Amino acid sequence: MKKTKTSVVAESNALSKTALRRQREREHRYESILTVAEILFAREGYLQASMEKIADSAEVSVGTLYFYFKNKEDILVRLLDKISFELRELLGSEFRKADFSLDGIKRAGQFFFEEFCIKHPEKLTIIFKESMGKSAMVEEYRKQIFDRLISDVQEALMRLSENRGLKYQSSLSPELMAVSILGMYERIAYHFLIGQDRSKELKTISKDTVAFIMGGINNLCRQ
Repeated sequence: MKKTKTSVVAESNALSKTALRRQREREHRYESILTVAEILFAREGYLQASMEKIADSAEVSVGTLYFYFKNKEDILVRLLDKISFELRELLGSEFRKADFSLDGIKRAGQFFFEEFCIKHPEKLTIIFKESMGKSAMVEEYRKQIFDRLISDVQEALMRLSENRGLKYQSSLSPELMAVSILGMYERIAYHFLIGQDRSKELKTISKDTVAFIMGGINNLCRQ
């Protein structure tokens, strides 16, 4: 029987809906696997979390897991990409909301400790601990992530000087401060939250760290 134009359109629409549904299912499964891997990597350790264990926890077959990811290292890299994007968005949002002012620098520090660290302990553990020393490829990826974060902070410091009519002690000052700020974030989070659970003291830790950073910025600025 020859198909009418109406039946062809209806069939095409049905196929489109099926394709969209399958795409949503694939995206949901991809995100579910990443969520499970994030929890396992953080709680049990990257080396202990096998592909079989990830597949079992995500309720998919090992074959399905390999359909989405080449290997466990690939999962880690995808997680790092996702976590770094969320962290950059969090910090950048505070810079932008405060129009790249000192208040924006201060609020970004507070949000890092009091929002990101407390609400996302698994992400914190992966980016600052479980991704360290795993392979040359992962290390290079981590370097790129931290380079981008440093660049974000450096840009915020440059915008700050432009908005307030300030000059830094030298042309290296913004980069030096950006590297120092990210280094402090990393080591303080690792020392107080990953190495030991001092989360109950986090507001004090956040306040003192931000005050230290603000003092350094003010010390390297001049009218």
